[in-house]
Amino acid sequence: MARLARLYVPDQPQHVILRGLDNQSAFVDAQDYALFLDCLKAAARDHHLAVHAYSLMPSAVHLLVTPREESSLPKAMQAVGRRYVAHFNRRYGRRGTLWEGRYRATVLESERYFLLCSRLVELRPVRAQMVALPEDYRWTSFAHHTGVLLDALITDHSQYWSLGNTPFERQQRYKEMIELPLDERAVDLLEQATLKGWVIGSDAWLDWCARQANRRVTPLPRGRPRKLKTEQSGDDHQHRKLG
Repeated sequence: MARLARLYVPDQPQHVILRGLDNQSAFVDAQDYALFLDCLKAAARDHHLAVHAYSLMPSAVHLLVTPREESSLPKAMQAVGRRYVAHFNRRYGRRGTLWEGRYRATVLESERYFLLCSRLVELRPVRAQMVALPEDYRWTSFAHHTGVLLDALITDHSQYWSLGNTPFERQQRYKEMIELPLDERAVDLLEQATLKGWVIGSDAWLDWCARQANRRVTPLPRGRPRKLKTEQSGDDHQHRKLG
């Protein structure tokens, strides 16, 4: 059975996960991390991909992005992979792919999930117990959102701008949000949607997405479909006749 094409809904953000093959390290030192960010910056510019948040982990990349066109994300990821893998293989004397198949992605409802996803992406090193605080890890967009530095890779989303009228207000509010516990149920729903490639949001928003994408955006219900009441009554009548 052919798999469905990747979902794309105009102007809607996507959560992206790219994992290293067999959980092997895709980054060894600072030079690798810095080059990957350079590759991502060039690919995002060339293929019209707005990057809102990122976290580069030793064996995985986590992104929050908005593609301007349907081809923006796949072309950008292809460009990054081609350039970075060539560098990594040449530098470490290896051959073959570096990543675990295709990247995983979900389209998400901004009002419900954007800020949660941004926080989740930047808290990955903390959740993996690599560091105690998000500011202790260099390879995320956390420093940009909290005003430590201006990251040219990042395009601020309207949901981030809604946090305050000035840069200081937005940065302070975001830092306060980072310190709050994440809603683990919402995190689990977001991660499952990303791994399975379905959209995540309210029922009304899902219906809107399905119309925009002109296809189903959620999985079909499991098991056999339930019979209609009239069909079940007919079956019962036929069963009594046979009995």
